[in-house]
Amino acid sequence: MTTRSSDNCIDFIELPVADAAALRRSRQFFSDVFGWNYTAWGDDYADTGSSGIGSGLNADPEHRSAMPLAVIHVEDLEAACAAVLDAGGTLTRDIFSFPGGRRFHFREPAGNELAVWSEHAS
Repeated sequence: MTTRSSDNCIDFIELPVADAAALRRSRQFFSDVFGWNYTAWGDDYADTGSSGIGSGLNADPEHRSAMPLAVIHVEDLEAACAAVLDAGGTLTRDIFSFPGGRRFHFREPAGNELAVWSEHAS
């Protein structure tokens, strides 16, 4: 069996929710309808690996996107950030750490916001 590299692949979708109460309702909805099991990371974030690709619910008013956010995995975060900027993308959030890695957010030329992440550097 061949293992597919996750480098440069969308492997996570983050859905914005209005607040902690909306997060609880959405989490319960997806659990009831699809059987997804979530891990809570405080009151304002929960994620699951049981949704096919990973997905999260973000209620943090300072860090959630306005629309669903596709998240792309890369091996070299700094190189990906430079490539985004060189190709005409604009950063909406500079590189930051989160449990499990680091990421940044950007807008591509048509205005869609996406994120790029990588595991913590060794």
